[in-house]
Amino acid sequence: MRTDKGTIETGPSLLGGVSLPAAAVFEPALAHNLAWMQAFADAHGARLAPHGKTTMTPALFKRQLETGAWGITLATAPQCRAAFAHGVTRLLMANQLIGEPNMAIIAELIEQGAEVYCVVDSAANVEHLGRYFAARGLRLNVLIELGVAGGRCGCRDLEQVLTLAARIHDQSALVLAGLEGYEGVVKADDGEPAAAIRAYAWHMVEAARALEHADLIKAETALITASGSAWYDLIAEVFHEASLGARFVPVLRPGCYVVHDHGIYREAQLGMLKRQPTIKQGLWPALEVFAQVQSLPEPGLAVVAMGKRDIGADQLPEPLRRYREGGHAEQTLSVAGWEIVKLMDQHAFVRLPAAAVGNGGDEVRIGDIIAFGASHPCLTFDKWRRVCRVDAALTVLEEMPTCF
Repeated sequence: MRTDKGTIETGPSLLGGVSLPAAAVFEPALAHNLAWMQAFADAHGARLAPHGKTTMTPALFKRQLETGAWGITLATAPQCRAAFAHGVTRLLMANQLIGEPNMAIIAELIEQGAEVYCVVDSAANVEHLGRYFAARGLRLNVLIELGVAGGRCGCRDLEQVLTLAARIHDQSALVLAGLEGYEGVVKADDGEPAAAIRAYAWHMVEAARALEHADLIKAETALITASGSAWYDLIAEVFHEASLGARFVPVLRPGCYVVHDHGIYREAQLGMLKRQPTIKQGLWPALEVFAQVQSLPEPGLAVVAMGKRDIGADQLPEPLRRYREGGHAEQTLSVAGWEIVKLMDQHAFVRLPAAAVGNGGDEVRIGDIIAFGASHPCLTFDKWRRVCRVDAALTVLEEMPTCF
């Protein structure tokens, strides 16, 4: 087995035989998360199209599809091409398809048998797509994006949605296949984000009904799709309550759920569990980065050989556990009071409590291995060309290539 950061033997332990730092996904938590989110979507009458940009890991795409996912969401045409090359045939590109080189990628995928959806929010983009795909003799499924004022992309109101739908209707190469949105950009003026998210979801439902009433949907079965990894419960709840009938199929697109995290999504889940008291167990963090103490240059400071090139840094990583190099998974040492105070490209500055120094068998040593939790897994996966899948004993079960 190889990683881009070193060579390892077959089935080694992360505590001996793996070149560190290394990113690891724990199989027990991974299996739990896959089943948990699929069951959640099923219970709400929704299809699941996990956002693949989180991991860009084909082995995880395969697991998601095998667990019941309807398709995989991507953000760019090259990401769609990479996913298709690894067996994903239904691709939801939750982004505008802009530029003829990108259109060429999607056209080639359709010619090879892919089912592709992209989003539109302007007449200019609709006309360009219509001309290009007509010239290729192909038809492209498009979803109108409904945005919010001050947010990201998307039509700003119902009138714009209906006007754009009429423009799509005039393009023989485009098939209006539904409505797309993203609630993560919704702002709450009154400090009540959950209410604002629900209101946005109902606005999407209103727009979907208006499109159907105007007979502007060309697809036999249309999609209504939203949901990132923080507010998926509210989106699913509203779409389920709306009972849009057989014509519209709700599609949820969380991506980070597959490994969850030790930061922003851990906090988001606390909110979800409070909103949904009938849900007794949520997602489990599955992704950790293992790295070694490389220097103890002064009292109270450890420098760990891990930095922004190895782990996400939108929040500073959290020390979880410590081991001796060559030790066993059950032989953990304390990291109580340890705190990363600074992260450079390939160095983490860790403030140590007094108890970590001169404490006999528990004393921190050069070469000690630390497991770190990260916030926002998207920004950790993209640091790695290969990620280790490990069991609870820290044995490497598989090396999973990424395709960033």
